[in-house]
Amino acid sequence: MDKLIIGFDKALRIVAGMATATRASPAIEIEETILDSSSRRHSAGLMRVNHVGEICAQALYDAQGQFSKNSELRQKFAEAAREEEDHLAWTAHRLGELGSHRSILNPFWYAGAYVFGAAAAKLGDARSLGFVVETERQVEAHLASHLDTLPLQDKKSRAIVEQMRLDEIAHGATAQSMGALRVPVPIQRMMAAVAKIMTTTAYYI
Repeated sequence: MDKLIIGFDKALRIVAGMATATRASPAIEIEETILDSSSRRHSAGLMRVNHVGEICAQALYDAQGQFSKNSELRQKFAEAAREEEDHLAWTAHRLGELGSHRSILNPFWYAGAYVFGAAAAKLGDARSLGFVVETERQVEAHLASHLDTLPLQDKKSRAIVEQMRLDEIAHGATAQSMGALRVPVPIQRMMAAVAKIMTTTAYYI
């Protein structure tokens, strides 16, 4: 019961935008540049997508940690979630700087991702780790594509996305080293399809 209460409290805090960072934002010392309205809207849309991705990451890691029976693995999930919360705080702050909003569908994104994480955990630790590897692989590719399309003059957003990309690569590598099993191709495609729906919607809403 205590775990459920703690988990529910964290979910409310994350969805309400109360994330806190333990690391300084990579953009903190970068001077703000003037963006035209189109570039600003595009940067904001991409950063909102990234913020939603971090909402989902919190739900995934919380669910996988909650349902894992391996204490070492639970600790690794907690450590990864802590780093992902940095990303959540950085992207939220950047959205504010860009004069934009977080996704109004964040409670939905969190709930959906939690279900995915719980289902992965129920398949066993090796498959749960495989889910992490595939998730981080897709997220890293997604962030790399953002670096291709973010306005070059938006150096603050680009610095945040690059650090996020490096962290995601590290999380995937850690999961792989712990004995992850490869996710079947049909599941990979399903994950990509769900991610496409999320990113397309979160860009605007």
